[in-house]
Amino acid sequence: MSGRLTVIGLGPGNADQVTPEASRAVADASFFYGYKPYLDRLDLRGDQTRIASDNREELARSNEALAKAAEGHNVAVVSGGDPGVFAMAAAVCEAIEAGPTEWRGVDISVVPGVTAMLAVAARIGAPLGHDFCAISLSDNLKPWELIELRLLAAAGAGFVIALYNPISKARPWQLGRAFECLKAILPGTTPVIFGRAAGRPDERIDICLLANAEADMADMATCIIIGSPETRIIRRGEKPALVYTPRSAAGPRK
Repeated sequence: MSGRLTVIGLGPGNADQVTPEASRAVADASFFYGYKPYLDRLDLRGDQTRIASDNREELARSNEALAKAAEGHNVAVVSGGDPGVFAMAAAVCEAIEAGPTEWRGVDISVVPGVTAMLAVAARIGAPLGHDFCAISLSDNLKPWELIELRLLAAAGAGFVIALYNPISKARPWQLGRAFECLKAILPGTTPVIFGRAAGRPDERIDICLLANAEADMADMATCIIIGSPETRIIRRGEKPALVYTPRSAAGPRK
């Protein structure tokens, strides 16, 4: 008898942002597959088993989890944030498509979570108040040339842009190059939000203008939101500034 596999989003790291649906899915599962720091967030019972793997082993992790589920077990694959945003839900689907026929008989469900750009946006106001997009700067699974093309297209179309996976030791130059691309299209006065570890004890939220944005202002735990030309900063004296993008847009000038 085929089992069940649930892909669970644990949110950005604040326990208060784990949804009740995610908590119920964790309580129901017997075997948990995921990146070790995400599994460490779980308070599992003695009859529940965690199987940790490295951050870049998404497909191998999916294969192992599906094989376990196909044996009839109730399996969970955990992600930080939302599992459908640059995370494990797509990896599981890829594994099912390429895997043995019996994996297609496994009951699959995806439990959404609060993704990083939503957590960062909530801490600063409403920068995603109008049209926006999310782009990962990781070139592990796509060429850098495509990333640049998408950055230029999104900026030129007036989207607010959330950048995931902005920088790492293996990719120290790409965020700087991304800022160069954006500075060629957007006004230097465009607000930029650096949201590190939103909702966690080590949270840091910084605002600057695009003209002053530098790569060393971020690390791999940072989600960066680049406003559109219409995004505004509301200064409030001693209170934290608010950043928002108006719900209406004028469109391109003719």
